[in-house]
Amino acid sequence: MALDQKKLTRDLGISLFIYSLPVLAIYLYFRLSNGIIAESHISLPSFLEFAKPAFENIRTWGLIVFMLILGAVEFAAGLYDDQWTGTERKIDIICFLAPKLLLPPVITFFSLTALPYLIPNLANTLSWVPFWGGFFLIAIADDLTQYWYHRLHHQVPFLWRFHRTHHSAPYMGMAMASRQNFIYTVFFSQIYLTAALTFLGLGLPALFVTVIKSTITLAAHSSLAWDKPFYKYKVLHPVAWVLERFISTPATHHAHHADTSGDGVGHFKGNFGNMFFLWDVIFGTGLITRKFPESYGTKTYKGEEWYAQFLWPIFKSKKEGSPLAEGVLSIPISKSKNTETVKQNVYEPVQS
Repeated sequence: MALDQKKLTRDLGISLFIYSLPVLAIYLYFRLSNGIIAESHISLPSFLEFAKPAFENIRTWGLIVFMLILGAVEFAAGLYDDQWTGTERKIDIICFLAPKLLLPPVITFFSLTALPYLIPNLANTLSWVPFWGGFFLIAIADDLTQYWYHRLHHQVPFLWRFHRTHHSAPYMGMAMASRQNFIYTVFFSQIYLTAALTFLGLGLPALFVTVIKSTITLAAHSSLAWDKPFYKYKVLHPVAWVLERFISTPATHHAHHADTSGDGVGHFKGNFGNMFFLWDVIFGTGLITRKFPESYGTKTYKGEEWYAQFLWPIFKSKKEGSPLAEGVLSIPISKSKNTETVKQNVYEPVQS
């Protein structure tokens, strides 16, 4: 999917406006309340107090347990159809475990060392922001930024190969939910954005956003199609209409992982939203069909070695014809070039 400069400029302008909305809302709130900062509006709302311990536990270990339990249910139900073998098993396990061991030191260094150096004396300077304002601010800043990060990795040929690992799995489910090139994960801009906002005093709303977002994105990757009842029963159709346009669901996200768009269901050229599908609605990159693809992955997948998928371009694939192999450059195919030259210089398009 090529970059349309005019559309890109328009969408970036809309994004800047959306980013400004929580700031504008907080400003108007204090203007209307005569600038009074009360303890009641910056503390956690009373109706959420009971949930705070649960959210803290879910963030530390609960999400991992959730993934493992849901994955076990998927396997027990036979939803992987014997596809989880060999290289697939190895890359999924490594992508699940390695970031949990390697990322915490990176994030800790950024939070405790880099931020105090980059923005000294600014710790907790946003602690006066109401909980709802912080939640609104982080939810938009985090997820809209990830939408763009995700979208550009599909539209820029060089970046695609860092994200390609996530689309190589020929199945959906908890096994592949964490399947990413490590460099793609390390440079997740929203990780550092959320860490910075937490450093500035918005740790509590960041906790709630993180847990809610993680739950939604994991559920969207699941092979258990929990959204089907909303499409099946007419009384639930109004709920489905709102739900599928607001957050990512299995139907919309599975379509993003389809291996073709020719069937009218697959939509790997869109449906980029992670927590909010709303971004795809706003920017016109969404497709809602309430149907599920027949097959997943990329048609040019070569079953590349785990180290090439996880750490390209540090390690290259030895598979002939692989976009992750040595000597494959990120430039378009030229029809005037002979076949051998093209073979050495082609970038892998996002499925065609």
